[in-house]
This record gives sequence, structure tokens and C-alpha cells, in this order.
Amino acid sequence: MIEKLMPAGVASKEMFSDAAESTMFPEEAAHVAKAVDKRKREYATVRHCARQAFAELGVPPVPLLTGERGAPQWPSGIVGSMTHCAGYRAAVVARSSDIHTLGIDAEPHAPLPEGVLGVISRDEENGRLAKLTAADNTVHWDRMLFCAKETVYKAWFPLTRKWLGFEEASITLADDGTFKAKLMVPGPVIAGERVDVFNGKWIVGDGLVITAIAIPVG
Repeated sequence: MIEKLMPAGVASKEMFSDAAESTMFPEEAAHVAKAVDKRKREYATVRHCARQAFAELGVPPVPLLTGERGAPQWPSGIVGSMTHCAGYRAAVVARSSDIHTLGIDAEPHAPLPEGVLGVISRDEENGRLAKLTAADNTVHWDRMLFCAKETVYKAWFPLTRKWLGFEEASITLADDGTFKAKLMVPGPVIAGERVDVFNGKWIVGDGLVITAIAIPVG
């Protein structure tokens, strides 16, 4: 599913079951040594996915440790993103000479838990969700909004090394499989130009909603 959302130059790998914890490098295993088994499996599998994607780019396997604010520490010259939820793990990677930044997120295609939408949404987004739901109530647009906001943050952070709150991006979801994220704070400068809008894509299938952002070079 994830590769349908990616442009040329991005390698991707997804799994619907877990890899063995033995696929982790010792440094990775040490990082999650005290974690519960579920966390260890998620941590191991998304990194297994990333290294399989590396192979498509001709990049050797390396440990992928957790850095600032939980962001993966990618090898020099590589950008990427990882996600996991119940029954799904995925990673996308690319060379920084081809792609400025990547962000992906996956969520169960189900309504958000009660109370979450009010925390993550802006007033204008609630109005847009109501219109989308009236036109097509088979899609859980509230969950997609959450997924898109997570994706925006994952694409934003490597460019800025700054936090971005839910209220600092205004998402416009479209029924054609795309979305736009207008940044409500000064956007990152990419190739000498300030970027205030991120364009993304979404897909629904196999009980999942997946959102993605890729900003190509050039």
C-alpha cells in the first residue's frame, strides 16, 4: 500500500506481521531491553523494513537508533520515515539528493477515540470534516485527519528540529486521495525558499488509513 503514495526515488517496505527480534542490531536491542514485548516487536520490525528498503537503494544495513524527540537517526545522505500500528509496519527511505524529507503514518481505519478530535483539530478543520462525512460516511475522516497531522510532523521535524503542535497545521483533506497542510507557523526553508504548505497523499484499505508526504528535490 505504501509504495502507491511514494514518488520515484523512494524505496519502501511494509509488513503485516512481525519480524524476529533477532533482526535488531545489538545497539537497538539495548535501547529497548526494558520495553514490553509488543514494543520490542514493533521496534524490530520497522527497522527490519527500513533495512530492506535500504537494500533497494544499495545502502548497507546499519543500526537505526532513536534520536531527538523519538526521530530515527538515519545514515548520512538518507532521509526516511517509519510507522507502525496494530497489524502493520512500514518504512520509506530515499537519498537526500532526491528527496528533501519524508513522512508517513498508518492508523486503524476506525473512528478516533472519544475526546481526541477536540484535542487535535482546529475549528476550520471540523467544518471540513463535516462536509466530507456528509458526502462519504464510509471513510473515517477524523482518523485520517489525525494520521495526516502525524505525517506533517514527521516531515517537518527533520527540516526544522522543532516541535510542531496539532494546532500549528491546518489540514484540508480531499476525496481524491490527497491533502494539503497549511503551516500556521513559519515554514522551513527548502532550497532557499520558505515552504508554508505541505502536499500529501492518503489511501484506505485492509482496515488501515495511511498518509504520506514526500518533498522531492528540484
